[in-house]
Amino acid sequence: MEPLSDDDSQRLFYKRIFSRESGCPHELEVLSMNILKKCGGVPLAIITVASLLVRDHQVKPEDEWHVLLESIGRGLTDDPSVEEMLRILSFSYYDLPSHLKTCLLYLSMFPENYEIRKDRLIWMWIAESFVQCEKVETCPFEIGESYFNELVNRNMIMPVYGDDGTLVACNVHDMVLDLISSLSSEDNFVTILNYSCDSMSYQSNDRRLSLQNARKGELQTRPLESVSMLQVRSIATFQHAIGLMPSFSSLVVLRVLDLNGCNISGHNHLNLRDLGTLLHLKYLGLAQTGISEVPEEVGKLQFLQVLDVSRNDDMELPSTIIKLRRLMCLLIDYDHKRLPDGLGNLTSMEVLSEIHGDSLSTVKELGNMERLRKLEIRFYNNLSLELRNALVKSLGKMPNIQSLRIEYRAHVFEPMILLEERWVPPRSLREFVTTGMIKFSRLPAWIKRNPLHMLQLSKLQITVEEVRQEDLDNLGRLPALRILDLWSLRQSWLLLVGADGFRCLTSFKLQSWSSPGQVVFMPGAMPKAERVVLRISLQVAKEEAAGNGGDRFDLGMSNLPSLRKVDAKFFRSGVTVGEARQAEAALENALRAHPNRPTFGIDFVPDIPQDAGDDDVCSEYDVSD
Repeated sequence: MEPLSDDDSQRLFYKRIFSRESGCPHELEVLSMNILKKCGGVPLAIITVASLLVRDHQVKPEDEWHVLLESIGRGLTDDPSVEEMLRILSFSYYDLPSHLKTCLLYLSMFPENYEIRKDRLIWMWIAESFVQCEKVETCPFEIGESYFNELVNRNMIMPVYGDDGTLVACNVHDMVLDLISSLSSEDNFVTILNYSCDSMSYQSNDRRLSLQNARKGELQTRPLESVSMLQVRSIATFQHAIGLMPSFSSLVVLRVLDLNGCNISGHNHLNLRDLGTLLHLKYLGLAQTGISEVPEEVGKLQFLQVLDVSRNDDMELPSTIIKLRRLMCLLIDYDHKRLPDGLGNLTSMEVLSEIHGDSLSTVKELGNMERLRKLEIRFYNNLSLELRNALVKSLGKMPNIQSLRIEYRAHVFEPMILLEERWVPPRSLREFVTTGMIKFSRLPAWIKRNPLHMLQLSKLQITVEEVRQEDLDNLGRLPALRILDLWSLRQSWLLLVGADGFRCLTSFKLQSWSSPGQVVFMPGAMPKAERVVLRISLQVAKEEAAGNGGDRFDLGMSNLPSLRKVDAKFFRSGVTVGEARQAEAALENALRAHPNRPTFGIDFVPDIPQDAGDDDVCSEYDVSD
């Protein structure tokens, strides 16, 4: 690839350091150009060097710019080599505080081009004691999350965002991985073994092993049995390298065991019952390993903090799991069998995902988990009044809850009046999601009465019977709301989104099951909204336009300055095929004229038959179709 031009290099450099691409102070302009010359138009070098010139979101003083300029030397101007690029990257590494250096080096445990899930990585850091909490009441995961975010801000790792815009994972640039792998090897911090290496590559003082294998089908029966494992504290196994895994009983001081994605069946030297001998274990990752049960011996792991057994079909947990008093994170699947009685003993629990809620005793015992920050629970064809009462009572005992997801799988909607009126969530709530056949008769009282109470609520997904203008206005006053997914059984005739609310919203979804209306975005509305999903009644839109003395179909998409993607579903009952096509063309033209050129999809309910004439009118239809 050709290097970036001088103008593009400058834009990238300025955008990373200053609030605007052209915001460089006059006294730093010459320094900026001299530094950029040494970056040779290489994007990674530019953002790496730029990150060194900012601390705590503040631009460093001019004298530190001079020091960095002299430190870089020739840079990539005359020597665009890998070695010189690594030298530039090393400046960023040595600029890190000691705790971030350790956390970054740990990423060398993961293979090249591997997407590292954020939560998984942070829990591994915690198990390794890399996350230091100065106060007892401080949440280790939140401290670890701040470490992760700081590495993103310093451009040491590349963020990966989910469909809803939340930060869920990271990748490590190949050059950064080369650097930290080299440093890890020098410091004996992480040792990487694969089938191209024999056991002589392993040293008896190696503390962390990453077992990797790039080629499927190679010999998988060479466990490391001939060497001592007495110092190994952490093992992560990837791809098809499970055959390299030593027996569990040889890992007497192991703290982290991550076998996620490795099928351990057929490897006779890996006896799951031997997991009970790993008395120092804090992290056990058995997700998608093909196991059908967790052995009772796991109950002996009194220091275990994380147990991940998700993505294993029809798996059963032993009754001994209730002995794990230090367990902070339990990841299972909704399709697993019911949890054993005594779940309330796990009073250190912070994350519980994803559990069956059909057992009354399980729902009641959730109330003992006062430290719970994240709960995902599913009900199947049973959401009795007794269960609902127990759920609300237990939720009321969770002062630290941040993320709550409730799903109800059934054939008819079940009203959640108790959650509307009797539950007042704590200020810590960041995410509230209900899916399946759960409905609220109206917007929950804890939103309507005082939206400013919910200072941290950033994601809301619910179904209400009817969405009215006052509901939309109340939601707009939630100060931190970024993602809104609002369903209704019916919608008011016309909803206006004005300039007074939704200042942080990035994703807006407003959909009705059967009776949609029209939504119009006014000037100044939703300045940060990137994605919009709507269901629109063309009959309502037609009559509203006629009432205003015109026939122009306009949703006000041009008033959304950050728009990137639009999905619209037009309900065409009561209008002609020609009118439906005119509405489609009007929306397409508005989106193509938008300066961001957003991507879009437009569907009709029901579909327009290929042989339909422009004057054909769609009559009422069954919404289930």
